[in-house]
Amino acid sequence: MITLTERAATEIRNIMEAQGKEDAMLRVFVAGGGCSGLQYGMAIDDIVDEGDQIFDSYGVKIVIDPLSLGYMSGSEVDFVEDSLGGGFKIDNPNAIRSCGCGQSFATDEGQEAGGCSSCGYY
Repeated sequence: MITLTERAATEIRNIMEAQGKEDAMLRVFVAGGGCSGLQYGMAIDDIVDEGDQIFDSYGVKIVIDPLSLGYMSGSEVDFVEDSLGGGFKIDNPNAIRSCGCGQSFATDEGQEAGGCSSCGYY
């Protein structure tokens, strides 16, 4: 299961409304790459592919493919703000290492962390 915080759901609904896609879903996925081996992705989507799982959190439908769900099961998407602005943050219980900026992660399946070119953390 993938969940959203109430704040993240509000931000996502605002984005969907601004794009005129109030009936769309949030697609969450994992792709290879990033300084820690895997990186997160999110997009507004209105297509459900075969095998996709759909979850509902605070009225937002979240769609995720089976491979990504294996890496992200139990994750929570939040929206956080600091002095530099705001953005989405994923709390993933499957990640054993994360990049300093939180955009990439590694699991216990052998991905090695390296330096992050986007945030400078290692």
